Amino acid sequence: MIVPVMPGAEDLIIILLMAFAYDLLLNEPPSAIHPVVWMGRIIHRLKEAAPASNRRLYGIFLALFTIGFASALAYAVLLVLSVESVPRILRLLVAAYFLKATFAVRCLFEAGRKVSSRLDAGKLDEARREVSMYVSRDTSKLDENHVSSAIIETTSENYVDGILSPLMFYAFFGPFGLIAAYVFKAASTLDSMVGYKNEKYLKLGWFSARTDDVFNWLPARISPIFISVSALIVNIFSGDRKKLSASDAFRLGLAEGLMTPSPNSGYPMASTAGALRVRLEKPNTYRLGERYTDYPVAEDIWLASRLILTASFMAVGASALVIYLIYI
Repeated sequence: MIVPVMPGAEDLIIILLMAFAYDLLLNEPPSAIHPVVWMGRIIHRLKEAAPASNRRLYGIFLALFTIGFASALAYAVLLVLSVESVPRILRLLVAAYFLKATFAVRCLFEAGRKVSSRLDAGKLDEARREVSMYVSRDTSKLDENHVSSAIIETTSENYVDGILSPLMFYAFFGPFGLIAAYVFKAASTLDSMVGYKNEKYLKLGWFSARTDDVFNWLPARISPIFISVSALIVNIFSGDRKKLSASDAFRLGLAEGLMTPSPNSGYPMASTAGALRVRLEKPNTYRLGERYTDYPVAEDIWLASRLILTASFMAVGASALVIYLIYI
């Protein structure tokens, strides 16, 4: 077995910063060379081959096989990092490319921008169609308030599983951080593809869903800290725009974090509702921030996007600090 030379703390931080810069400056890579797309194709093929019986056991196999593939892929990247004959900058770029695949900041920001711009232009039907790409609910009859709520909910929810969690896995596992981030990303992708509570996936996806819940448990519960501090930072640069409430973000995140069906998604969503001081509502499912009288509008989407973008910068900075303090 070939054992890679594990990257040191300096390289880990450089890889992290390069991956973050890549995410902000460039679009997602083509699907043919996108590691998460590779995971998705494996999951799709395995779930299509699922037997009619023993689906719970097969679901465990499906999850472990996918996680094993993701781990092997990250391990191969670490092997590339060990090849001294390859220029160091090229090795770091390869590692940054693969780390970038585990989180997505620009995608969240762009989603909010597209929906808010359509609402600002009075194109409600287009805004409904746009938001339907990001949420599972029926958006065809949503009014402006509930379209705004839907995109703010998904933006804040994905701050945890799409940004904070993979970065925490990368930081705390140090030299094995890329492998840990890929294990997390595999679990997250599994949950998004088979982790549904319906007749088709209840047994097949239960292990994937529970694994994702466990992996996101701690990041979700510390997300109110990142979001509330980010509210303070956004206020400094907001000018005459609506001000955010850092105290409400923190208090509501803790108070209403468990008011959604998911054990984790409520924390960042409630924190964002508190920061904006608006109600976020998925009809017939949950309502966060009921103490507030206003529902969100297009301006709040823009504010929420800035809030989550700032919180993403904080997550990267905190991850770099963890690596520095633990591994240097």
